[in-house]
Amino acid sequence: MLVIRRRPGETIVIGETVEVEILESNHSQVKLGIRAPKQVTILRKEIQVTGRQNQLAAREVSLNAINHLLNRWR
Repeated sequence: MLVIRRRPGETIVIGETVEVEILESNHSQVKLGIRAPKQVTILRKEIQVTGRQNQLAAREVSLNAINHLLNRWR
């Protein structure tokens, strides 16, 4: 992990197309502005984790598993 100190108004560049500007900061929060092409997905980590968990929970269940559950309920 690269750690960089920046002050409000300063920017870092990622690759050729992504800029991250420090808009505000205080002792407990940092407000970032991100400029990137529309095709670059930008998500908060907790949203990404929740999305992956939802996808795993919604994955297709095998017919054998469904039959097993049905037989247990009968």
